[in-house]
Amino acid sequence: MPRLAVLILLLLLLLAAETHAEPVAAGPTFDQSLATAVTTAALAFMAPRILEPVPVSQLTLWGLRGLTALDPQLTAELRDGSLRLSGPDRILVAQPAPKTEEPADWASAAISLAAVAWMESAAVHRAGTGGILQSFFDELFNHLDPYSRYVPPGEAAEDRERRSGTAGLGLVLATRGGAVVVEQSIEDGPGALGGIVRGDRIVTVDGRVTRGRDAATVSDWIDGPEDTSVTIGWRGRDGKVRNADLVRAMVPPETVFAQTVADLLIVRITGFNRRTGERVAHELDVALNGPRPPGAIVLDLRGNRGGLLREAAAVADAFLSPGVIAMTAGRDPQATRVWRSGNDELAPNVPVTVLVDGRSASAAEVLAAALADRGRAVVIGSATLGKGLVQTIAPMPDGGELFVTWSRILAPGGWPIQGLGVLPQVCTSKGQEALARQLAALARGVQPMADAIARHRAARAPVPPVQVLALRSACPAAEGSDADLSAARAVIANPAVYAAALLPVTTGR
Repeated sequence: MPRLAVLILLLLLLLAAETHAEPVAAGPTFDQSLATAVTTAALAFMAPRILEPVPVSQLTLWGLRGLTALDPQLTAELRDGSLRLSGPDRILVAQPAPKTEEPADWASAAISLAAVAWMESAAVHRAGTGGILQSFFDELFNHLDPYSRYVPPGEAAEDRERRSGTAGLGLVLATRGGAVVVEQSIEDGPGALGGIVRGDRIVTVDGRVTRGRDAATVSDWIDGPEDTSVTIGWRGRDGKVRNADLVRAMVPPETVFAQTVADLLIVRITGFNRRTGERVAHELDVALNGPRPPGAIVLDLRGNRGGLLREAAAVADAFLSPGVIAMTAGRDPQATRVWRSGNDELAPNVPVTVLVDGRSASAAEVLAAALADRGRAVVIGSATLGKGLVQTIAPMPDGGELFVTWSRILAPGGWPIQGLGVLPQVCTSKGQEALARQLAALARGVQPMADAIARHRAARAPVPPVQVLALRSACPAAEGSDADLSAARAVIANPAVYAAALLPVTTGR
């Protein structure tokens, strides 16, 4: 019996050991060399560029909390000059912390701890190289800002493809009653130049019949490599079917939509791509030199999430005399820049209003802030989103990408857009009664928003969250409504109201 008992005990111990080892043995591998290279490159890129100086050692310790995020039983810490990784009941590894702030030293130390965690923890083991790196950067960037991030190789490749764009014909399609209809044929795109106009029906693409297909599928058929041809068959409004071989090209989506209502030119800008500045200038030129030039201009930026900063500056330049449009400020000298307007003001004597809401962001805020600060336009609506940080991108050794915030965008007056957003001179988000009272006060020459805007423009980065909330409370962010355009009409209709709403000009630095 004793011998049998010993055999049973040994068998149980072997089974227990196999049960414990199985989860750790399964899962992705850990490439310690690659992980060290990525972490070294990231720390070296970040340290001199992030908005506020943070020691490499602190960045690394923040990142090591990613091991705890993967396995709550693990703790990585710096104690008494020793870098330690602890499990639930023991210290798994302890090593002297680097004596310098060299990124390579701290990256090597961090990844050596991660290698031990990978061997000891089933959860970390399952994460593998990619998961460990992702968790490291997620935890690190949690301490910096909302926009810095690490993008893993697969997703980074897709992002690069999206940024480079897919060539097509400049057609926006929709499905109606089983037919694929052209919703928009972008000016100067291959489709428009080939004679395809809005309302035409796409019937074939390279011989494939589109009937019964959805618009997204047909768009995929049309898109392809730049400078390659595609044969399109389409039915015009006259009922005739036409065919043409068209060459695909990179055509940015249309972002500028203009219409004239009475003597008001309304220009809606949905985003800022490489054609936006040119398109706004074109619409202004057509309207101002037409038979009935507009008496006022409304720029509608509601729902505009931003885009290219240089294009927002180009639109601002069309409305401003020489001076500052916007500034970016960062620790890296290359992150600091001043955008200035020149001598090409297109509508110097025409009143301008700008409509914004809580979804207006980034480049849209830059445009609204420039026109408001410079006394060129009355901004109407609600506080905007408050996205005023600029990222720079670095390729990583694993094929991933690092997006690092390296500069703040400042309005001409020097106040930061980040967090604060743009505070309108005429607020519509507090209801009709409050708006009516404000318009009545403006008619008497009194600007009810003057004090709030003065405090807003006096703020300097970094602005504490409590102060941000207090400043934005003067006109809470809200989604745009019909009240915005109605308020613009009321402001434009009365020159005294328009003048009172403008407020003093902020000259910048």
